Amino acid sequence: MNRSKTILISGGAGFIGSNFVNYHLKTHTNIRIVNLDKLTYAGELSNLKEIENNENHIFIEGDICNPYLTEDLFKKYNFSGVIHFAAESHVDNSISKPDEFIRTNVLGTFNLLKTAKKYWMNEPHVFKKGFETNRFHHISTDEVYGSLGDTGLFSEDTPYAPNSPYSASKASSDFIVRSYFHTYGMNVVTTNCSNNYGPKQHEEKLIPTIIKKAINNEPIPIYGDGNNIRDWLYVEDHCIGIDLAFQKGRSGETYNIGGENERNNLYIANKICDILNSLAPKDRSYNEQITFVKDRPGHDFRYAIDSSKIRKELGWQPEENFESGIEKTVKWYLNKFSD
Repeated sequence: MNRSKTILISGGAGFIGSNFVNYHLKTHTNIRIVNLDKLTYAGELSNLKEIENNENHIFIEGDICNPYLTEDLFKKYNFSGVIHFAAESHVDNSISKPDEFIRTNVLGTFNLLKTAKKYWMNEPHVFKKGFETNRFHHISTDEVYGSLGDTGLFSEDTPYAPNSPYSASKASSDFIVRSYFHTYGMNVVTTNCSNNYGPKQHEEKLIPTIIKKAINNEPIPIYGDGNNIRDWLYVEDHCIGIDLAFQKGRSGETYNIGGENERNNLYIANKICDILNSLAPKDRSYNEQITFVKDRPGHDFRYAIDSSKIRKELGWQPEENFESGIEKTVKWYLNKFSD
């Protein structure tokens, strides 16, 4: 891509989005980013502090559901691609307040697709001249596949079976993206990721919550018996996978990105406490603060992703295992919470 290329990144002040924006600006110095984020509770300008003076980064506060705004941006910046992170993503919040999840995740995705189609295509399967390689990359989750038993992995062919309003809204958006490829011929790619962790994650999520509760000498809440299992992916490894899929993935395809680091919640809590015992020791072990609380409704037992497709086709490989990534993460949050 040459210097004139500009891509739209939605949700680029959130956890994964801001990590991706930082990564992309370092690795693609000839591409300009327009970063559109509504700055809800999960998006923070502080996540973008290290790039606030980067001339290739333009931040715009706004809502992906606003068709007037998105049309103005496409008209002004002539985007050659969209990487769509913006989403409501916390399962607990979707249980108590599902409305915003449907609005942002379903209608917001539809609005971006509709706008991109208008500015990139003359008619179904016919791109405007100069727009032939323009791509829409949709970021999704493994939660659309439902829950696994003790064995097995989610692949790109696993039937969708979402169990929460959050995962149902993401599944809906995935299907809308799929329809724009099959019906209109839009150049789309989707990536479904496992649980991310690392710097800049919102404090309501499991790992930041454990760290913050531990250092504040508060009970560390673990749902149920703590045996729910997730596949954990370090956020920068995810960013590398997204970039590969955006640059080299086959149009219309889905790529699953997982860390192949299955850990249950109780192991994670104890591991974090062990690291804190070493890095910031106190009179008693942090592990003693772990407490069990009532499980949430519809809590999926296990997620695990088969990443063989993106590994074979695009050469992706994670650099961190859970034990190396979690140590980096704990150190980052210790520094943040001590400021």
